[in-house]
Amino acid sequence: MEYVYDLVLVLHFVGLASLLGGAMVQMSARDGRTINAAMVHGALTQLVTGVAMAGMGDAVGSLDIDVNHAKIGVKLAIALVVTVLCWVNRRKDTVAGALYATVFALTLANVVVAVFWG
Repeated sequence: MEYVYDLVLVLHFVGLASLLGGAMVQMSARDGRTINAAMVHGALTQLVTGVAMAGMGDAVGSLDIDVNHAKIGVKLAIALVVTVLCWVNRRKDTVAGALYATVFALTLANVVVAVFWG
């Protein structure tokens, strides 16, 4: 089961790379920023794999993972907001700078919570 958990963790990192990379590509856009497919798919991947990892960590005793439910709740709330913002605005030609900044900032905030919250 540890192999499956590690595989899901790798997919979680791939989702992060897609979401953050897609957002960084938009930084240099001169004719308006968009929510691109990489951001949408990255956000969805992050959400699904994050829930899967939390569930496995809580349910599978052999993994010996002590799940911090408060941390998971905060990360889930942030991930849901990012995913909804990306999903709702995925078809728009351009999005407001504040919306783009919010998605970018919340994505980075989720990374900070993951790293620094014990």
